[in-house]
Amino acid sequence: MSKRRLLITSVAVLALLGAACGGDNNGAKTTTSRAQQPKFAAGTTMARLQAAGRIKVGTKYDQPGFGLRNPTTGKVEGFDVEIAKRVAEHIFGAGGGDKVEFTEAVSKNREPYIQNGTVDLVVATYTINDARKQVVDFAGPYFVAKQDIMVKKSDTSINSVADLNGKKVCTVSGSTSEKNLRAKAPTASVTLFDTYSKCAEALTDGRVVAVTTDNTILAGLVQASNDTFKLLERPFSDEPYGIGLKKGDEAFRSFLNDTLEKIFKNGDWAKAFGATLGKLGLKAPQPPALDRYAASATATSTAAGGTSATTDSGGTASTTPASTSTTVASSTTAS
Repeated sequence: MSKRRLLITSVAVLALLGAACGGDNNGAKTTTSRAQQPKFAAGTTMARLQAAGRIKVGTKYDQPGFGLRNPTTGKVEGFDVEIAKRVAEHIFGAGGGDKVEFTEAVSKNREPYIQNGTVDLVVATYTINDARKQVVDFAGPYFVAKQDIMVKKSDTSINSVADLNGKKVCTVSGSTSEKNLRAKAPTASVTLFDTYSKCAEALTDGRVVAVTTDNTILAGLVQASNDTFKLLERPFSDEPYGIGLKKGDEAFRSFLNDTLEKIFKNGDWAKAFGATLGKLGLKAPQPPALDRYAASATATSTAAGGTSATTDSGGTASTTPASTSTTVASSTTAS
C-alpha cells in the first residue's frame, strides 16, 4: 500500500471514529435531543402534540407576574407562561419551551377555548373548583393564591372585605372573585370588566374605590402603579390554580400531574417563581399538594330561586339572588 493511500485511509478511519464519539457540537446536540425526547403511547394527546411539533396554550396577557405581553418583544412573560413551558419540555424534550404557541385567554373564554380546541391547555390563573370540574378537567394545583383588595394608597376607609359594602368595587366578569365579592360584601356596587387592567384604570380615575381579585394578581398591578395603589393584605379566600384541559382526557391529566410533581421536586417550580413572581417581592411558598381526584364531581343543582352564573372558567355555578347592584362596564361580560 502506498503512503498516500495509507494516509487517506487513516483520515477516513479517524473521521468515522469522531462521528461515533459524537462528532461536532451540532451533531452531539441533535443526538442528545432525540435521545431525550420522551416516547408516548400512540393515540394519546402527548403523542399527537409531539407529532404536531407544537402545543397551544391559553394564558392571560395583562397580569404582571403571571401572564403579561412584553410591549417591546411581543412575548408573553410570567409564572403561568413558565409553567406551560415546563410542560412542553416534558412533551418535546430539551428546548420544548420554544414549541408553545400562546393565545390570550380572558376569564370568560377559557372554557370555550378548551372545549372547541382553540387551545390544548389553559394556564391562566385558573381556579379549580367542583363547578368547573363539570365541564373541564384540571391538573394541579400548581399554585394557591388568596383573594385580597387593592385601593389607592391614600385610602384609609377600606380595611377589610366588609368595608366594601355600599362602595363601588371592580372585578372581572365571570370570575371567582366576583362570586366571592357578592357573598362577602352583598351591598357593594360591582363594576365588571373582562380584564383586571381595566379595573386598575377605573381605580385610577375614580370610577371605583377598590379592586378585588387574587393577591398575586393585585401585587403585580400595585407594582405597575408607580406607588399609586396598595394591597390591603387582608385575604378572604383561597384560590388554587390548575391547568385546564379537555374533559375526560385522563391520560393527559395524569401526565400533567406527573409533570407538575417532577418540577416541584427538581427545583424548576421554584426557579420559575423566582424569575417571575419573586420579582414582585413575593416569597416563594412550598409547592401545593396535587389534587389527583379520581372522578369528576357530580353536577350541582341550582339553588331554589337562583340563577346560573358563569364561573372563572366559563362554567356554571348556582347562585342565589343578591341585593348587590351591578354596573356592567364591558360588552363582553359572561352570560
